[in-house]
Amino acid sequence: MSVSSSHNGVEKRHLEGQKERQLAIAEMVIKQGTISVEDLAALTGVSSMTIYRDVASLEESGVLQRHRGQVVAVASGLHEADAEFRVEQSSQEKQWVAAKAGQLVTPGSSIMLDDSSSAVWLLRSLADLSSVSVVTNSLLVANEVAENRSTKLFVTGGEYQAWAHALMGPTVVQNVRAMHADICFLSASGISDLACFHPYQEVVEVKRAMLESAEVRVLLLDHTKFHRRALFKFADLTEFDHVVLDSGTPQAQIDELTDAGVQLMIADDPRSESSL
Repeated sequence: MSVSSSHNGVEKRHLEGQKERQLAIAEMVIKQGTISVEDLAALTGVSSMTIYRDVASLEESGVLQRHRGQVVAVASGLHEADAEFRVEQSSQEKQWVAAKAGQLVTPGSSIMLDDSSSAVWLLRSLADLSSVSVVTNSLLVANEVAENRSTKLFVTGGEYQAWAHALMGPTVVQNVRAMHADICFLSASGISDLACFHPYQEVVEVKRAMLESAEVRVLLLDHTKFHRRALFKFADLTEFDHVVLDSGTPQAQIDELTDAGVQLMIADDPRSESSL
């Protein structure tokens, strides 16, 4: 092995470790709301200086902020975190949900995907994209599709929003409403009182347009979304033909949804299924 390739391998492992640590830091802060730099250093086993560098990176993503020695969660019912961070947040559960939901996609289908991180995992779960047509306002989704040149891709147009890595505004809504897809896959920032919420009105308008422009409507959720409320409601859970949950969802929550007439699909850990 050359010195150059060895150096590149070490650098890659360093970046992967840094990314995993930053994700762990973000999840700890979001769970607790606020935590000191010293406590984060003790919990992660790294120096306070390293924590400051990690937090600075997460500040740029709009996830956390520092305030008088405390690290505070920014992502809340009033704010959504950077899309690239959200792709990795609770990624294991999102992968399970995406794999389950992907079973609904048949060859030749036209699908609408919003700017949610779950939409990226949905695409990655599909074994063959060659016969699928994809409509999206998400540039993360569009980049995933673009790698498969045989897939038909329709990007909605609109105003670019950097935090979402997506297009928003009246142009998106107008163009989505002019289409009709076989199936749409959406997600939500929070679920409360059997309804779906999101912090931003412009995102809600796009989600609502997609919901009304598809034959089959599918909601992708990991269990962390329950009992979280954002400012704007965009749908009732009963409006979806399928609501796909991960197996970490409490049974009491599943029973409540079932009793309310919500059509559920439960995504189990595929590793446990393969071991049976």
